[in-house]
Amino acid sequence: MATTWIEISCDVPEELSELLSDFLSGLSGNGVCIENLKVDAFSPSEIKHAATMSVKAYFDANADIPTLTATINSYLEQLTADHPGVLVPPATVTTVRDEDWSSSWKTHFKPLRVGRRLLIEPTWEQAARHADDLVLRIDPGMAFGTGGHETTRLCLELLERIMDDMPLMMSPSVLDLGTGSGILAMAAVKLGAGTVCAVDIDPQAVEVARENLALNDLSDQVECSTAPLESLAGPYDIILANILAEELVRMAAQLAARLSRDGRLVLSGILAEKEEFVRNGFAGHGLTYVETTRLGDWVALLYRVDTCP
Repeated sequence: MATTWIEISCDVPEELSELLSDFLSGLSGNGVCIENLKVDAFSPSEIKHAATMSVKAYFDANADIPTLTATINSYLEQLTADHPGVLVPPATVTTVRDEDWSSSWKTHFKPLRVGRRLLIEPTWEQAARHADDLVLRIDPGMAFGTGGHETTRLCLELLERIMDDMPLMMSPSVLDLGTGSGILAMAAVKLGAGTVCAVDIDPQAVEVARENLALNDLSDQVECSTAPLESLAGPYDIILANILAEELVRMAAQLAARLSRDGRLVLSGILAEKEEFVRNGFAGHGLTYVETTRLGDWVALLYRVDTCP
């Protein structure tokens, strides 16, 4: 049976969030969290500064909530008085359950169409389908990759184009480096890949990927593990690497060495401002730059093996 809690939330300027958090921690004893109200980033290092933070404290449902709320609002009024020019609104009170904390994010994950044929569906919702849809059922759990983030969408779109351009009857081998939820590996199989290898340094991500592979009846078609890149011999006709720019550059030589003749390399997870940095890092590794695709603040780069003598 789910436990009911009372959430008391306060929106304050970022510079006051730690001060308020300390106060609420002493008052609650059950835990306090500080939320950036505008998070849309691929990694913690890329999270943009937010002027306002939401500080939330949790109390037992049997607690004297009216008194607690009055105490917190009195403290907020004192913060306003102590910091001229700062306006702190009163606290808001909400009843939540344990299961709400683990599933509330699901309301933001809706069926999504990417490219021409790819349809991504959460496991708890089904969209209207077209006859030629390639459906990917996803429960991302704690792993990155619902298809909604720009970096994943860019990879999916490039992958579909590459596969469409492959010679008829060819079933290319694919490496999905940093697989996360496994969405790129599954898309590769649906698009006609042969051998697909999905790896991630995070064991939890690998477990999530395996669960998603099972949901889509693809467990036998994708090898999923925590194997490091240096242990993978290849060669691969397509490598998808959706990780951070600095890591991509660090692994440039290894990635190039594992591509087959006329192989394709898709690099994503790159902020637009770091495109030149990545392109410079991949120069001189026997690869030909093909193009850059863009979505929001992010870019993906496509390379092929240099076939010139």
